[in-house]
Amino acid sequence: MEKRHLLLLIHALFHTFPSALSQSFIGVNYGQVADNLPPPSVTAALLQSTTISKLRLYGVDPAVIQSFAGTNISLVIGVANADVASLASDPAAAASWVSANVFPYVGASSISIVSVGNEALDSGDSSLASNLLPAMQNLLYALSASTAASAVKVSTVHSMTVLSQSDPPSSGAFRPEFVDTLKGILSFLRDSGAPFMINPYPYFAYASDPRPDTLAFCLFQSNPGRVDGGSKLAYTNMFDAQVDAVRSAINALGFPEVEIVVAETGWPYKGDPDEVGASVDNAKAFVGNLVAHLRSLTGTPLMPGRSVDTYLFSLYDEDLKPGPTSERSFGLYRADQTMNYDAGLAKSVSTSNATASPPQSNATSDPTLQSPTAPPVGMTTGLTQPGGWCGPGATLQSAAEGGSLQPAVQCFSAVGSRAAIRLGHLFSCVALTLLMLTQ
Repeated sequence: MEKRHLLLLIHALFHTFPSALSQSFIGVNYGQVADNLPPPSVTAALLQSTTISKLRLYGVDPAVIQSFAGTNISLVIGVANADVASLASDPAAAASWVSANVFPYVGASSISIVSVGNEALDSGDSSLASNLLPAMQNLLYALSASTAASAVKVSTVHSMTVLSQSDPPSSGAFRPEFVDTLKGILSFLRDSGAPFMINPYPYFAYASDPRPDTLAFCLFQSNPGRVDGGSKLAYTNMFDAQVDAVRSAINALGFPEVEIVVAETGWPYKGDPDEVGASVDNAKAFVGNLVAHLRSLTGTPLMPGRSVDTYLFSLYDEDLKPGPTSERSFGLYRADQTMNYDAGLAKSVSTSNATASPPQSNATSDPTLQSPTAPPVGMTTGLTQPGGWCGPGATLQSAAEGGSLQPAVQCFSAVGSRAAIRLGHLFSCVALTLLMLTQ
């Protein structure tokens, strides 16, 4: 067997087992478009005082990576869109990138994912679509050369505009021009055990339909809920609807085993006069209730009994970002490390004492038990262009959209049975690897 293929198989084997035992987590994005950020060591100390266990960087910052050595906070590091083409065309360039940006740190700092590009398919650079997968393949092969880096996964982050249809969640689909590219990427993610990373923002869904019932739906607050006329599943919040829309689109292409990671989601606490919904109260409610929802392990209607790994946006305000006031007002913390609002993330604050209002759970945690004819009281069926759903044509921002799935899609079971399946895959991989090594 060719050495390259064997190394890739061993790389997949290394992180099949850890993923079987993985726990849900709450991460945060560390944007650095600012001139007033504290030293990385201060940021590391701040995060250790919270329940946040993951940090996503948009590039590679050696000072930040080194500051998180020994903290048990894992890191996502990024490849710039401008570097994707060179990494795709030259395996040596990928090896050099990994040697400079991963190998020096993996012994002390925990790097979990290398994200190749950021929202590349929606960047306006059409060449990125054809270069994404080769760049990911070359980087994975380069990582496989080091045992210490063998657990590092390779993925890419997408905006929600990769979806063409999302109303209701069960009808979601990827845009036709991206289907072939995404099939290749999803095959790579499945084979290597890496997640599909997506950026859903209920805030922009509300901005496109600023009605009180939509706001409550987006903030996990009490609302009549909405029933998906295709799947007959009940939804009580926009986050679950958007995530399940993506789940549906992935399943429709035939990749139900690929996990989803929410790479960004958040709510601005301040905005311009015409930016509806941007307020401290709404930001506190959204983030606080989202955190409580994730901790509850309620899951989504299509993925009950587990939590989708989610990175909040963002750690600090970024005072140099262009655009409306909201762009500079997503931070959980100010540059002096004081809270913009309390979302219940401090270690000293228990989930039960969080100040945000409690999230509303879904009508049932098992889609197979959901009655197709008896929705919860106050809910209506059909979902014919309901207010708050992000359908095609929404132009406010990519994160305003969601995706969906076919009615007869495979549903995921709870964590235990998923882990058991993966253990079976592990032993199969072990047997296959040993067999190949003896040939």
